[in-house]
Amino acid sequence: MTHIFVNVPTNDLERAKAFYTALGAEINPLFTDDNAACIVWADNIQMMVLTKEYLGTFTDKEIIDPRTHAQVQVAFSRDSREEVDRILEAGLANGGSEPRPAQDYGFMYSRDLDDPDGNGLAFLYMDPKAAELGPEAYMAEQAQA
Repeated sequence: MTHIFVNVPTNDLERAKAFYTALGAEINPLFTDDNAACIVWADNIQMMVLTKEYLGTFTDKEIIDPRTHAQVQVAFSRDSREEVDRILEAGLANGGSEPRPAQDYGFMYSRDLDDPDGNGLAFLYMDPKAAELGPEAYMAEQAQA
């Protein structure tokens, strides 16, 4: 089984842990210390929130400021539009910000959320039939209905 570990920087590890647990993620204490926290979204999807200094030990490249530079956006699917809205509201209530309005493509509903450090997240719901058919075929089928 493949596990996904996404590493993101933070200026305040305790704030980051509080933010992500408010979104419903859990913290794996076996991989959490003063430098890093393992944020568990699912059995095989984790984020490592690392102090900027500690993240710097993993690379020779400059660690960018996610408030001013986009390096990556991590997207998570949800089971409904309502779940997308609920997780966004939890994020906004816990120090996150919504950098742009919700995107409604008909077959997919998406909202972006920046964590308190500026790391970009996206939460989306895609109609299962659109995922099966592909967006163009789904939209063509909807137009015929």
